[in-house]
Amino acid sequence: MTLQRQAFFWFVALAALCLFLWVFRGILAPFLAGIALAYFLDPVADRLEKLKFSRFWAAVTIVGLFLIAFTIVVVLITPPLVAQILGFINRIPELIGQFENFLANSGIVKWLGELIPIATPDGLQSSMTDVMRQGSEWIGAVFGQILSGGQAIVGLLSFLLISPIIAFYLLWDWDNLVDRVDKLLPRDHAQTIRRLAREIDDALSGFVRGQITVAMLLGAFYAITLSLMGLNFGLLIGIVAGVINIIPYVGSIVGFVIAVGVATLQFWPDWTWILAVAAVFVVGQVVEGNGLQPLLVGEKVGLHPVWLMFGIIAFSSLFGLAGTLIAVPAAAAIGVLVRFAIAQYLDSAVYRGTRGRTHLDDDAPAGRTGSKT
Repeated sequence: MTLQRQAFFWFVALAALCLFLWVFRGILAPFLAGIALAYFLDPVADRLEKLKFSRFWAAVTIVGLFLIAFTIVVVLITPPLVAQILGFINRIPELIGQFENFLANSGIVKWLGELIPIATPDGLQSSMTDVMRQGSEWIGAVFGQILSGGQAIVGLLSFLLISPIIAFYLLWDWDNLVDRVDKLLPRDHAQTIRRLAREIDDALSGFVRGQITVAMLLGAFYAITLSLMGLNFGLLIGIVAGVINIIPYVGSIVGFVIAVGVATLQFWPDWTWILAVAAVFVVGQVVEGNGLQPLLVGEKVGLHPVWLMFGIIAFSSLFGLAGTLIAVPAAAAIGVLVRFAIAQYLDSAVYRGTRGRTHLDDDAPAGRTGSKT
């Protein structure tokens, strides 16, 4: 098969995949979640097999324990989490009023007015209040839509019912599926495809199994610590920071800004508790950078945070919730393929130029050629 035909074949395959995802984007989420769960738990099944478990009973044990743990967490967290979301929505006007009082009494507006001479104190206070109001109302609208949408409830039920079943069947038959796919690879390029697949698996195993574990641990740490400190919406802030931390460090930064802002409105002018809330995120970052990241994620991820953010936003906008679920694997796969394409380009005549030419030829003025020595 010529290079042009190969390129055409893979382009058509990619287009067909994108069309499939777009057409069925409304029903793919629980299936993709089941696939992700099976991939996440496959190493555990392999270890149980080494302990003389059959693959069937390994899958049953893993999915069963996961469902028990998940149910316990949901039962314990959902009631207070929903209460905090509803409390936040209802207290938006009060929070805006507290923010206005803080600006008026803290001296920050006066300090900013001296720092920016062209801005008037009243204008600065009005602008900052408008930003606070718009942001709070937008967040409240998002949470309200999540809680009141019947489609969201149906989607949650489908996740709880369908995803574990899919995960069980995939865990049970994982090795056979991998072997069948391997037999379908074009023989001339099987080794190359296997190597690329191993690189993609390295990136995903480092990120999906590592970074998601880091995000869950940090989210639990933030939620528990902020709640024990009595911070308003501490559970909600901690969980949101953990979820966003799927993009390394972004969740901690966003959580830090929100938590310190809420603590300032709640505890001002007592700086002790404000600094204590800030210290929680500093400790989280130290533990993540020096312990969790090297231990659970490692250095083989190869996913730049900017590329990851672009991938999540792009796939989410194209394919909705299904796109959000495939964003990280797709970003990892595309990153590996781009690096492979660059390596192929650097090894091609397009990059190296005509054989036999030297750097002297390239540097010679027009009309002159260098000679080989």
